[in-house]
Amino acid sequence: MPSPTIIIITGYSGSGKSSALAALEDAGFYCVDNMPVALLPKFLALVPESDPEIAGLGFVMDLREKGFIDKYPSVFNSLRKKGYPLNIIFLESDEQTLIQRYSQTRRQHPLAPGRSVSEGIRAEKAQLLELRKAACQVINTSRFNVHELKSVIFELAQKTRKTPSIAINVLSFGFKYGIPSDADLVIDVRFLTNPYFIPELKSLTGESEKIKEFIMRDPNTAVFLNKYLDLLDWLIPLYKKEGKAYLTIAIGCTGGQHRSVTVAKAIFEHIDGPEKQVRLTHRDINQ
Repeated sequence: MPSPTIIIITGYSGSGKSSALAALEDAGFYCVDNMPVALLPKFLALVPESDPEIAGLGFVMDLREKGFIDKYPSVFNSLRKKGYPLNIIFLESDEQTLIQRYSQTRRQHPLAPGRSVSEGIRAEKAQLLELRKAACQVINTSRFNVHELKSVIFELAQKTRKTPSIAINVLSFGFKYGIPSDADLVIDVRFLTNPYFIPELKSLTGESEKIKEFIMRDPNTAVFLNKYLDLLDWLIPLYKKEGKAYLTIAIGCTGGQHRSVTVAKAIFEHIDGPEKQVRLTHRDINQ
């Protein structure tokens, strides 16, 4: 069975490691901050090698742990020999940027007690020099805001993860019961011919073939689906790139039983695929 993807985030204090770890969580990784390096082998031994609910494992390790510099080389080498794929991402920033960040947050640099922040930063750089050389990727975060940094880390996670990068929920609903609070995209299909007013169709739902055939006969349905599916094909990759972990596409009609159900299923079938995690929900079908 394949080993889980493992991303270790390290680097200078104040360079954005916490934001980077949050981006991994958004990408579906199980994350641990300030993981003691000596406990990493024991932790990995407890994690199932293949879990569809977990895209990978993310850890922040740095000089907050005393003895980290002395212990990490042997631990990392041992794990690699056992076949664990360690992806080390090293975050750094210019000294002036780090000083400014510490000034804004009023936090104390971990190596600053008894010395200035500048001295602590320089001491940290010297201690982490070899780890920086061993990193798979070095990212300078000096000119990144929080959202830009998360986007970069999310994109890196996408390249290594073993599960889909965005969970999509296609949801049908009835406007008479309210718009879903978690909807990201809402489309109103009440412009389509309503089968509710056809006596023999009224008691059926959009899951039945008769309702599906009725709605698909409306020439506006094909035109709408062509245009809306084309829009989704363009939007979804952009949401992935932006780092969105969840996307809810809500399709509404009056009661949420006929038109929205049929259209939602058509959208679901178009989006669904082996490389995607897509769910279909009919919120009001039994109202």
